[in-house]
Amino acid sequence: MLAVRLEGWQREPVLRDVPVPEPGPGEVLVKVDAAGLCHSDVHMIEAPPGVFPVDLPFTLGHETAGTVAGLGPGATGVAEGQRVLVYSRWGCGACWQCVQGRENLCERSIQELGGYGGGIGRDGGLAEYVLVPSTRYLVGIDGLDPVAAAPLSDAALTPYHAIQRSPHQLRPNGAAVVIGVGGIGHLAVQLLRALSEVRVVAVDVREEALALAHAAGAHTAVPAAGLTAEALRAEVGRPGATLVLDCVASDETLALAAGVVRPGGDIVYVGRGGGRLMVRPGDLPFECSVYVPSWGTISELAEVVALARAGAIHTETQRLDLDETLDGYRRLQRGEVVGRAVAVP
Repeated sequence: MLAVRLEGWQREPVLRDVPVPEPGPGEVLVKVDAAGLCHSDVHMIEAPPGVFPVDLPFTLGHETAGTVAGLGPGATGVAEGQRVLVYSRWGCGACWQCVQGRENLCERSIQELGGYGGGIGRDGGLAEYVLVPSTRYLVGIDGLDPVAAAPLSDAALTPYHAIQRSPHQLRPNGAAVVIGVGGIGHLAVQLLRALSEVRVVAVDVREEALALAHAAGAHTAVPAAGLTAEALRAEVGRPGATLVLDCVASDETLALAAGVVRPGGDIVYVGRGGGRLMVRPGDLPFECSVYVPSWGTISELAEVVALARAGAIHTETQRLDLDETLDGYRRLQRGEVVGRAVAVP
């Protein structure tokens, strides 16, 4: 089968012919129907050796929708032919966090796990088939388009998890700022509108992304070029934002987040842009919280799928063939993808 493989750090991935995996005890073989391309993949591709202490090569792709094609001995709970979404943050299943249902916070290190999951250290979904270690990592998506569903497993799950951490900031007189309206950001806007009555202000440097923000339901969309915290605060409202979701997380965007959040508000470091935020009195408002979410839980993914089924959220996608994936990553690096690029084997 064909697979998009990362074979070296700071090198472009390659398309290789690899064997179709065989499911062992408890494992599930999923025929991939669609797999999303994420900016986290780009950060991993561009990373120098040692940043991700996992063995190469492996298949990329951590947003995967597919059809159950085979069950290993003892695998129960799903049936061949069932359409599923793969939860790709694979924990140990036995530590305190995992048994609480929070495998996204597994206490085992990335070295011990051999990677954080499918597409990050272990073989992911940018292939014709993907091997999933347990049926507990599968969420049914019957009735949903797999191309639109695949990004739900990260691009929707991550902001959903972040928003669930801040219910007290979603009061009707609150305001939320979404910085970066890409694959994650356009779903963050929709989730905020579906789950709350807050005023939603979106920020992006691209005109196409600002149009997407309006289509997603943002009350206003502000061009990022030359934007100051004071100007953004004027759009948000004088007290500032109760919640800022920074889906870029560069030095510049984090400074903007710090300048617009109100006292007692939350800043969520959603993106993986590598920026730094100074935390000291005077640089942040009093009683402001800053946190870095990691994916979400399996139960939250089921809730995200339910929102998609209800029509509350929809993924804007650009469909690619699997052999177009490498060019898709280049376009992602250049900021040319609006919404989510999704590869179809």
